Amino acid sequence: MMEFRIANTFQDSLLRLAGQEQKMVKTAVFDLQINPAHPSLQLHRLERAKDPDFWSARVSSDIRIILHRTQTSLLLCYVAHHDNAYDWAMRRKIERHPRTGAAQLVEIRERIEEIPVYKTVEVTVPVDKPLLFAHLSEDTLLGYGVPEEWLRDVRQANEDSLFDFLVDHLPQESAEALLELATGNTPAPTVTLPTHADPFAHPDAQRRFRVMANVEALERALEYPWEKWTVFLHPEQTHLVERSYQGPARVSGSAGTGKTVVALHRAVFLARQHPEAQIVVTTFSVALANALNVKLLRLVGNERHIRDRIQIHSMTELGGDLYAERFGTPRIVSAEWLHGTLATAGTAVAGQSFSLPFLMAEWSHVVDGWQLDTWEAYEQVPRLGRKTRLGHKQREQLWTVFAQVRARLAEEGLVTWPQVYRRVAEALMGDDKRPFDFAIVDESQDLSVAELRFVAALGSHRLDSLFFAGDLGQRIFQQPFSWKTLGVDVRGRSYTLNINYRTSHQIRQQADRLLPLTIADVDGNVEKRQGTISVFNGPVPTIDIFAEAADEMEGVATWLAARLAEGIQPEEIGVFVRAEAQLERAETAVGQAGAHATRLDNKVAPPKGKVAISTMHLAKGLEFKAVVVMACDDEILPLQSRIETASDMVDLEDVYNTERHLLYVACTRAREHLFVSGVDPASEFLDDLG
Repeated sequence: MMEFRIANTFQDSLLRLAGQEQKMVKTAVFDLQINPAHPSLQLHRLERAKDPDFWSARVSSDIRIILHRTQTSLLLCYVAHHDNAYDWAMRRKIERHPRTGAAQLVEIRERIEEIPVYKTVEVTVPVDKPLLFAHLSEDTLLGYGVPEEWLRDVRQANEDSLFDFLVDHLPQESAEALLELATGNTPAPTVTLPTHADPFAHPDAQRRFRVMANVEALERALEYPWEKWTVFLHPEQTHLVERSYQGPARVSGSAGTGKTVVALHRAVFLARQHPEAQIVVTTFSVALANALNVKLLRLVGNERHIRDRIQIHSMTELGGDLYAERFGTPRIVSAEWLHGTLATAGTAVAGQSFSLPFLMAEWSHVVDGWQLDTWEAYEQVPRLGRKTRLGHKQREQLWTVFAQVRARLAEEGLVTWPQVYRRVAEALMGDDKRPFDFAIVDESQDLSVAELRFVAALGSHRLDSLFFAGDLGQRIFQQPFSWKTLGVDVRGRSYTLNINYRTSHQIRQQADRLLPLTIADVDGNVEKRQGTISVFNGPVPTIDIFAEAADEMEGVATWLAARLAEGIQPEEIGVFVRAEAQLERAETAVGQAGAHATRLDNKVAPPKGKVAISTMHLAKGLEFKAVVVMACDDEILPLQSRIETASDMVDLEDVYNTERHLLYVACTRAREHLFVSGVDPASEFLDDLG
């Protein structure tokens, strides 16, 4: 039976065609899948191509599909207008790598030098630029998947030619290996297949060529861009998805390294390995949960036996639903009620002199956060993460305040979210059966104490039931605490991804300046950021400081108009500000650019045809081709009101850390273009950003 495959280059080229042209191509592709000899396609071999298996299929009078056709397989490679399609085919070939055995789509080196668009590229190496790979043997480079005809160029490469030339033309596994070497790391040699094995079965080949088993799979492939469809895993990611763990496991990595992709694939893998298992995937917001549901549908399609056993919920949805099943619908206390009640209780306690911000922080981070319900528990708690020392008498006064708040909550039948998670966790621990066999948590760096206890209870019945994905550099909500003390020990099972698929080298490099090279959690697990590499290039980010807000809005508008003129769609653009007070500046700038803006909320994904604007907190989990981060002014970032309410030095340090993380999150939503701006005097973070 002939295998029908699609290459990532085909989808990339399909998206460059006009809408009506794409429809015609899709019709032709379906005809090809059903009948590879369909007479309307007028298939013929490209006689002048270096690859004898390249064929052309006719879509219309001016559109051609380039196929790689053998006796056993048909591979969709490229589609374009006639001349461009043929030119693409003349400069490429598909071959089996002589060392690794992987099928590779290789650009023919000597033809590249003849193409005018590349004549401006300086391939000879200036004497003042050190050669990066001259010390490596050809045998070593072949072990990293470098095609034979590119060995000379690789050994002559310096930093400029690597990023400006080689990375964009080499197969992905060899480009990634060279980038790792250039950043001081030693990549693992790629898998080597035996000579008789199918080259398309190689793990690296499966990242760029995919078998279409049926019409439904092909339909999904043609509907979404390559990176948003059935996301193709790096072999390192596959290992993390499929391995067996003897305890809770965590995958980390900087923004864009595919943590969420690994989490979703882990869910699907577990569903296939355990045909009766129920799996829950949870994250911090409803909007992110909705986005994960969309990605899961792209991943499993019409495999209902898989899809029906994987539930995806926000943490509050999951906790609230399980609470409602056992205790009835929870009446969650409002922030305003809590603020007023703490203020009243604090005033009523004679001799109590702590400020309301301190009372709020102590309640949130210690009393309610750790669910302390007795004076004895509060008296003995070590107050992790709180620097202000409290004597016995001070604690007594404070507990009198907090006891009043707890009593009022009980009187009015109100609960806090930590109380919800605690009661559900206790109920789960008392049951013989859990509602889920496996729990997978995305954005786990922002789990609270109560949420982690709740998740731990969900997964307390088997060693491998808990899997976490997160990035300590994107922690923006919770103070750090020890997971180990709550029974979730990921030491020895914590892994860092270091290949960035979403963000260009230039944007990632700039954004990484906001964070230290290594970040450790309270339990000593270390995330290293200096080894992260991006797999594609883009324009250098623009960082601009303006004299007045009106000047900034005009500058942002000019930049946005240029991106729109380049063909970027409005829904592919995001504009982020620190707080709601700055949203009007963003709306004005978008309007001046001739576009329409829509404000995001925590439940709705960005709509088509409009530029998305939101606060930085809602940026998490989103991605756009172009991003503006504006209004980065002094006293706005970091937010002055947060600084003023910090109750001690530890609080103040955490304010600065989470504000810095916010800017990092906003900047790394950008895939290709980034513009960061503020009004003089601008945020001190812009100096770090460069």
